[in-house]
Amino acid sequence: MNNTYYGKLIFELSTPGCIGYSLPENQWSGHTLEDLPANLLREGETILPEVDELTAVRHYTNMSNNNFGVDTGFYPLGSCTMKYNPKINEEMASLPGFTTLHPHQPEYTAQGALELYYNVQKSLSEIAGLHEFTLNPFAGAHGELTGLMVIRTYHEKRGDLKRTKIIVPDSAHGTNPASAAVCGLQIVEVKSTPDGTVDVEDLKPLLGDDIAGMMMTNPNTLGIFETKIPEIARLVHECGGLMYYDGANLNPMLGVCRPGDMGFDVMHINLHKTFSTPHGGGGPGSGPVGVRKGLEEYLPNPQVKRQEDGYFTLVNNPESLGSVSAFLGNFGIVIRAYAYLLSLGKEYIPMAGKLSVLNANYIKEHLKEYYKLPIDVLCKHEFVFDGLREEYGGDHHDPGHVTTLDVAKRLLDYGYHAPTIYFPLLFHEAMMIEPTETESKKTLDEFIDVMKKIALEARDQRELLKTAPHHTPVRRLDDVKAVKEPKFTYKML
Repeated sequence: MNNTYYGKLIFELSTPGCIGYSLPENQWSGHTLEDLPANLLREGETILPEVDELTAVRHYTNMSNNNFGVDTGFYPLGSCTMKYNPKINEEMASLPGFTTLHPHQPEYTAQGALELYYNVQKSLSEIAGLHEFTLNPFAGAHGELTGLMVIRTYHEKRGDLKRTKIIVPDSAHGTNPASAAVCGLQIVEVKSTPDGTVDVEDLKPLLGDDIAGMMMTNPNTLGIFETKIPEIARLVHECGGLMYYDGANLNPMLGVCRPGDMGFDVMHINLHKTFSTPHGGGGPGSGPVGVRKGLEEYLPNPQVKRQEDGYFTLVNNPESLGSVSAFLGNFGIVIRAYAYLLSLGKEYIPMAGKLSVLNANYIKEHLKEYYKLPIDVLCKHEFVFDGLREEYGGDHHDPGHVTTLDVAKRLLDYGYHAPTIYFPLLFHEAMMIEPTETESKKTLDEFIDVMKKIALEARDQRELLKTAPHHTPVRRLDDVKAVKEPKFTYKML
């Protein structure tokens, strides 16, 4: 990609006086700029690049080519499930009957959309083993917050105001304690055993009449199935708390087992992770929240209900925790998830979960002779290495050892997105890999070969990894400087 526009900022291409557009004459006779309210008028000139249309097109096209996504390459980003988004989902979401809806139009004119929304609620309830769902939250973390608000509302309605603590495993996703803190809950950490699962003996002393609930992810962040959930749920329920399921890792569970059957009371689902809607770039997103029977009245307003005559209506429940989003959340993403659900159907949803487990174990078993596997058990949809094995340059006692960061940077040279690194914090050189169920054996084999080649390079050509990447638009960046000295504008104003 050797051209004039590659790697340059649009302002750097600006030429004073260059015009790339012309606005039509005012079509609204009798109205002029002076008719606009004063508070809507700019006080000064805008600082915009002055370029012709072709330059602008080339700039943004090259910018898009620099972006990496699941449509351009393998994206084994553990704990984030960068799953392929089938294009039929986009076609369905683009149907005029959906795109031309207005949130303020009467509900009798939007019965089809409300029926779709209702059907997704019921589908997720069946998959999760819970009684009721809301699709209002805008993202997974927003769903976490909403679910925790349901738990707080439940305790407050019962007058049990001293339950202000939430138990979170030390292996949890970072959003768990963050969401709890935003919800006004105090975080209590429970430790993991050497096998990576929740330590029940460490949990028992933490339980009391001040516990609002416990958050768990299953499989956990290490990709390991938590086998003691029934006992944990019993202990938490006996002390009066509720169980919260972080649905970020629901992918391998599809059609195989259900959080509600394990004893969870509240959960959220990431539609972008589990049901193949767009992911990344800050949105769009959707984080539906489900609850067991008895908690549905606390879900956020408005709630979509089906009447006996088949008419769909919006209900504002007075017992609800309130509203968490405008209208009914990110409806376009809900449409995409519904298309995915219908494409798979009840018969093939379980296959998605099983293939995600098969693919992860396939990679793990082929690479564990090259990369350190701290917990060598059957994983689910993802697994975690602790850097390279010592014989391949991963000796932590060697100050110049090849780090997980070095491996990740070298992967970029081979055209792969790096997996999640340095998370979870349980391991010093953590490298979390999740292939998802959509990748072919050919893609997995090619990735395995590259990972093996990198291990050999680390052993024999250490400097090659230390200076990687070599073939990307930018080289290795100074992340610390970027945080301490961010530059938000092209030039000082």
